[in-house]
Amino acid sequence: MTIAPFTLAEIDEAADALLAEGGIYSVVPGEVRGVRYDRLFAMSSLSLREVLAVRTAENADQELLVYGDQRLTVGEVWTRAMRFADWLGQQGVGPGHRAAIAMRNYPEWCIAYLGIIATGACVVPLNAWWQPGELREGLVRSEAKFVVVDAKRAAHILPCKEELGLTLIGAREEVPEADHRIEDIVSDETLSDQPPATPIDPDSDFCLLFTSGSTGKPKGALLTHRGVVSAILSWSFQLQIVQRLRPEHTFVPENPAMLLALPLFHVTASHSVFLLSYLTGRKIVFMYRWDAEEALRLIREEKITNFTGVPTMAHELIEAAEPGDLDTLVDITTGGAKRPETQRERHREKAPEVGASSGYGLTETNAMGTHITLSDYDLRPSATGRVLKPVTEMAAFSEDGERLPTGQTGEICVRGPITFRAYLADEEATRAAFYEDGWFRTGDLGYLDEDGFLFIVDRVKDLIIRGGENVSCLEVENALLAQPGVNEATVFAVPDETLGERVGAAIWSRGGDADLEAVRAGVAKELASFKVPERLWLSPAPLPRGNTGKIDKRATRAFALEHPPHLSA
Repeated sequence: MTIAPFTLAEIDEAADALLAEGGIYSVVPGEVRGVRYDRLFAMSSLSLREVLAVRTAENADQELLVYGDQRLTVGEVWTRAMRFADWLGQQGVGPGHRAAIAMRNYPEWCIAYLGIIATGACVVPLNAWWQPGELREGLVRSEAKFVVVDAKRAAHILPCKEELGLTLIGAREEVPEADHRIEDIVSDETLSDQPPATPIDPDSDFCLLFTSGSTGKPKGALLTHRGVVSAILSWSFQLQIVQRLRPEHTFVPENPAMLLALPLFHVTASHSVFLLSYLTGRKIVFMYRWDAEEALRLIREEKITNFTGVPTMAHELIEAAEPGDLDTLVDITTGGAKRPETQRERHREKAPEVGASSGYGLTETNAMGTHITLSDYDLRPSATGRVLKPVTEMAAFSEDGERLPTGQTGEICVRGPITFRAYLADEEATRAAFYEDGWFRTGDLGYLDEDGFLFIVDRVKDLIIRGGENVSCLEVENALLAQPGVNEATVFAVPDETLGERVGAAIWSRGGDADLEAVRAGVAKELASFKVPERLWLSPAPLPRGNTGKIDKRATRAFALEHPPHLSA
């Protein structure tokens, strides 16, 4: 079935009609952090805990989390989360505090996440792929003292447990180092299964997420209750609009079910998969690890209707699918990196009945940004989509902070209550991240066309996006320069059909004797695996420099990509 493209005029008309109906999408004017907005969701004056509580009462008996043979309803998840919140409160955790999660995707991750939020404390999801030093840094900077862990992360954190005064709460697996077990806590019927009475300011922090940027260390983005509620309502609003405009296509299926293949410590999974599913009554089916054949089995058996993943996952899923495997799927959505056109063509060829969508958002915007689907995606495969209504704006700006006309390329900026509050303990970086009147600078270069579609053409930030993971070039360069025999190093993106980009590096060794295998192994001890260079070039001479004396990264990258790497991992 061919679905007609969406025009900007009809989207605006449908949005206005939906807003006029009021209900959960009612909007009001208001001010957030000194910025005046014409439209704020009225419900964004509630905390995330309050919004979730309303949906819990409506969907208590509905199945929510599926992991192997374990199946938990909304009510069961909420009861366990509130008991955990009560226990945390008895330990003194509440507004003004932070508590961390360091574990792989398990149902306990979601229960801990909801419980921490319910106390009014700020939840800190730590990257489960980080090495011990990176985890320690995240705990030091967040000042979190309570950490929910699985066995592997507990072993990584144990060396700094006493030093940092940590309380470890083991989850799912046998965790010998743990002080408590979350299973014991959530099964304790003496604990309250009702939300704490402590009031929560909607503009207070609900989550701290570390995100790689152009600096050597990940920045800590502080997200607020108002921001995440605004993002979730915006996604729901968008679904209602497109379903109204194209009723012949199923955008909102009956008995919706989502396959969780992305890590919950990123906003795509925590926000647009978990929280959106909780609020819309969508079942979530966990995978232990990504495997296309296992994903297809779960899609068939659990009647999965929606899949969200990085382009690599979507491609592997389509390639592995046999006739009948994808019959229940309504849509495959990709994000984190641009989906190659060759993969889109293969999708059309093998699974034309399954819709294809793509989205663009950042940690700092609670994963909110643009969305594109169906014929719009077919007609504009290089676009990231239109900005999601009704409380978010997007525009291109010049280097001096002037808003540019339609069609002109500049730094893409986002404005709305969905943006983050601040970078952790970094006022200078926070100020630099915004232009006047609340416009957040994404670090991406692009333009918006006359139909409202966003096109990203380059980056301002020195950043690599590998399979949806952001990698700071400077952080990797610092790790390389700490290795024996490395005197100069520059890190850059290497184009890749599967992952979008891979991490490449050119190094110069004054003695010419650097062992590239040893260099790579040394970096792997310090940094998460997705940051470790996979393509290494050894320069016979010092790396080229520009007029300012800095290494000319562009020239080095261009020269390197014309020659095979000396080491490919």
